[in-house]
Amino acid sequence: MTTREEAVARLTAPGAPYEIRVEDVRGEDLEVYARRQHSLRELLEASRAFGDAEYLVTRERRISFAQHHDEVAALAHVLRTEHGVGKGDRVALCAANCPEWIVGFWAAVSLGAVAVGMNSMWARPELAHGMELTTPKVLIADAARARMADGMGVPVLTVEEDLPRIAAAHRGAALPEPDGEIAEDDPAVILFTSGTTGRAKGATHSHRNVIAAVWFHLLNDAIAAETGFPQVDRRFLLVTPLFHIAALHNLAVVRLVVGDTAVLHLGRFDIEQVLRLVESERVTNWGAMPTMLSRIVELGDRLADFDLSSLRSISVGSAPSSPELKEALRKALPGAGRSLGTTYGLTESSTAATLALAAELAADPSTVGRTVPTMQVEIRDTAGRPVPDGVEGEIHLRGAQMMLGYWGNPEATAASTAPHGWFRTGDLGHLADGQLHIASRRSDLILRGGENVYPAEVEDRIVAHPAVRECIVMGIPDPDYGQGVAAVVVLHPGAQVSQEELCAHTLAGLARYKVPTRWQITLEELPRNATGKVNRRDVRLV
Repeated sequence: MTTREEAVARLTAPGAPYEIRVEDVRGEDLEVYARRQHSLRELLEASRAFGDAEYLVTRERRISFAQHHDEVAALAHVLRTEHGVGKGDRVALCAANCPEWIVGFWAAVSLGAVAVGMNSMWARPELAHGMELTTPKVLIADAARARMADGMGVPVLTVEEDLPRIAAAHRGAALPEPDGEIAEDDPAVILFTSGTTGRAKGATHSHRNVIAAVWFHLLNDAIAAETGFPQVDRRFLLVTPLFHIAALHNLAVVRLVVGDTAVLHLGRFDIEQVLRLVESERVTNWGAMPTMLSRIVELGDRLADFDLSSLRSISVGSAPSSPELKEALRKALPGAGRSLGTTYGLTESSTAATLALAAELAADPSTVGRTVPTMQVEIRDTAGRPVPDGVEGEIHLRGAQMMLGYWGNPEATAASTAPHGWFRTGDLGHLADGQLHIASRRSDLILRGGENVYPAEVEDRIVAHPAVRECIVMGIPDPDYGQGVAAVVVLHPGAQVSQEELCAHTLAGLARYKVPTRWQITLEELPRNATGKVNRRDVRLV
């Protein structure tokens, strides 16, 4: 049987379908797929060939590739003629997962505009920051987010009323031509990632970046076919938020290119509803967050109540997961569990930078895999020098899939950039025999159920309360979410405040998942070093 290494060598060789060659990418010589497309519009146009096959499925709707293209064309027509959206303009998207989100994304990028995926869990101040930073010409939102955006001075098209009306009124409209050539390195997407300074940063992806993510998946499919595991008749569960690369770049976009079906779970995550959807729609593939997999394991014997025989592949990403959870999942779902792999990547990397296959993960549960084709991974010391295998340092990434930078934030872009196109992740890890192992992610970062929570952002909100003198926010173990959020709050002398009041104050300015669930209120000063800086590692919860 052909090995993976043999398949990669044959498929990426000169003249092969997935040929990899070196080209100039924004001034640096980088590996790229020679036969790639050069704009997301090309992907959309090619998808019409899938015709009546199902692209997007919910409990209420079934949308073929042809219908999807028609709805995209109708919306793009209105964006151009009624809202003046052109090349480089921003179109914001803020809604719970729904087919209209995806239609809005494709309509924006087909015009050469920039789709801005805003976090639908944001509080109003966070949404206002995102709007001020990206200055969109129009916002596509569901009713709840549309109400939140009232008064922000941006026209709103609602998911529930405006988009269906547009699709009906402009049925048959031609997809408008962009008002200028769409270049490969033009910005296409902005997705937000929290920053250590306490404000969300807009990671900006080019058409090249997203297409590189697509080709990562195309090559993996081709490798699977070469090694005896053809990828056919697939139906992918889409349950993670569309404002993440896991759902957008690595699922919704890729399915459009391949001709697979994306089955959307709408509303809050409920494991029994999700498994009923898997059962009724015969879902074959599920890329899940650890919290979702925990819910499967927790069902125990009740898992037998669901017919999950169609499910043949599960992958885990978006947050660290324990070896114990992976092993429990393999036992709970032996068929799909045998395929369990994992990846390491960031919003800034557009897709996976490393990939661990099922056999590698079973042999070494701590690995996040080997570097994927066209990517480079190095471990460097504090002076920026590469270190030998086995030595811990900061993980650096380089490749055509790496973002352009942070929108409107040149300081943050410069701080994360090393010479010759290398990106400083801020994550610590080491390489051993070609496999990457993560020690910690971005030092203080809290990864709660796949969502990034940066302590600085939460601390800034908490100390805005008049009773609070200072505080420290930290991650704590959580059996459901991997990590939870805790706060040690120091009050001004004579001040009093309850946990309930601090929760309400924090929730008024931040998304609910960022609000601490454990509070320690004290009058004792926080531990400091000789320079007066708080020693986070010395802070103890009691």
